[in-house]
Amino acid sequence: MMIHRFALSTGVAFFAALGAIAAPLQPSQAVQLSDGTVFFTAPPRLAGASTTNNSVNAWSVTYYFTLNQLENAGEPLQRVTIVQDEGNDTVRFSPREIEAFEGTRNRLGAKLPLGEVTTDRKTRTVTVNFNPPVPPGRTVTIALSPDRNPLYGGVYLFGVTAFPPGEKTHGQFLGFGRLTFYESGNDFFFR
Repeated sequence: MMIHRFALSTGVAFFAALGAIAAPLQPSQAVQLSDGTVFFTAPPRLAGASTTNNSVNAWSVTYYFTLNQLENAGEPLQRVTIVQDEGNDTVRFSPREIEAFEGTRNRLGAKLPLGEVTTDRKTRTVTVNFNPPVPPGRTVTIALSPDRNPLYGGVYLFGVTAFPPGEKTHGQFLGFGRLTFYESGNDFFFR
């Protein structure tokens, strides 16, 4: 019985000490390595991707990528890259047509001010910089307007990576936005 109490009291003391050590590690600040590289404590989450029209070769279309910036992110959201990783046709975007909003596609809120926005056709990358960075706890939707939908149907995957502010940052891959485009019987007239 005496050994049992000793083990119990030692265990309680151990877990109390562990709690005191772990408490400062709760996600309230960003992670910064000794070389100055900044990470999110909790990266944003890719909530989804959608399009206003999923027919091949459609014009006047918008693709929406929604991110949830968590309360415990530790850092604001400075930059997002969206890279077309898969698809039978390259989707082209104009930087002038790219916007961002608070909220989701179905409940777009205030337009967010953007800094530099670039597209690289060779790497199929869109880069969106927020100016100022988006604080933790916000939902952000990036609206991309392609020149047109792809000519070929199928699944198109867009890899999304988020970056905190800083000179030296580590981008954290959030996942793939998946858009599917469909061909109809009359599409061959438009090719």
